[in-house]
Amino acid sequence: MFYLVIGVGFIGILYVTLVNTLFRRSKCTGGREMNGKTVIITGGNTGIGKATAMGLAGRGARVILACRNQQKAEAAISDIKKVTGSTDVEYMQLDLSSLKLVRSFAETFLKKESRLDVLINNAGLVADGRTEDGFGIEFGVNHLGHFLLTCLLLDRLKESPGARVITLSSMAYQWGEIDFDALVTSKDLGSGRYSWQFFQAYCNSKLCNVLFTHELAKRLKGTNVTCYTVHPGIVKTELSRHVSLWQKVFIEPIAQLLFLDPMTGAQTTLHCVLQEGIEPLSGRYFSCCAVEEVSAKARDNSVAKKLWDVSEHLCGLS
Repeated sequence: MFYLVIGVGFIGILYVTLVNTLFRRSKCTGGREMNGKTVIITGGNTGIGKATAMGLAGRGARVILACRNQQKAEAAISDIKKVTGSTDVEYMQLDLSSLKLVRSFAETFLKKESRLDVLINNAGLVADGRTEDGFGIEFGVNHLGHFLLTCLLLDRLKESPGARVITLSSMAYQWGEIDFDALVTSKDLGSGRYSWQFFQAYCNSKLCNVLFTHELAKRLKGTNVTCYTVHPGIVKTELSRHVSLWQKVFIEPIAQLLFLDPMTGAQTTLHCVLQEGIEPLSGRYFSCCAVEEVSAKARDNSVAKKLWDVSEHLCGLS
């Protein structure tokens, strides 16, 4: 009985510790006016993206869900309209795994829409495989597709006062590495069929997100556009839908007990959209609705610039 009590006590202390550290919750309190503003959210039909769309549509923004699956998008739009009362939520098809289709989306958007105030690079995945252009799927979707999309929409963003770019990264960036030689030889920042190998590739892509925002902020100096990277927390979403069955069996109980729900996970993204006065923090990394310092490798100026230059080349922008 004594050991049972000790064991239960230990589990209780561990649970409370995790809830107050790794799985800590936060609440966006920003009140920036969104009426008349246009927002693009990639992957906005599910998870954190849908919750973000819900939050912004409820504040009067025109919200465009940029995602692959039209059926899921239309179902999400129906939910968002029902909950928020908004009639200004639309779907536009975007497949980040194809540079050609990213260009097509940008071309259609620029012809159709007269303004863009916020771009939220939200979509992401943990998976194995290749994009249409032969890049590793995680590097191609999580970083390169968003890099191209942002570059193609920057001029329209510059036309709107106080425009912002928010890119979802992850605390997983801390385990990421950028191997430029591997990128040249394999068009990927990680390869292999085992789960740990494509999780490593995911970490690498999340480091790319932080470095991209770091460099983007430098290039946006003197303009009205600012940018931020977000760690949303460890959230129960469809991010890991491609992982193996045994992993899901292992992860699911933990997810049910500890992981944040999507609306909680959307709070830091909403903070970076709605909080007044954060413009001097452009290029920084946010977690739990507050700016957080990143490791030295995530703010390395030379690596960030090289990643930008390589990404431009891979996207055909240079």
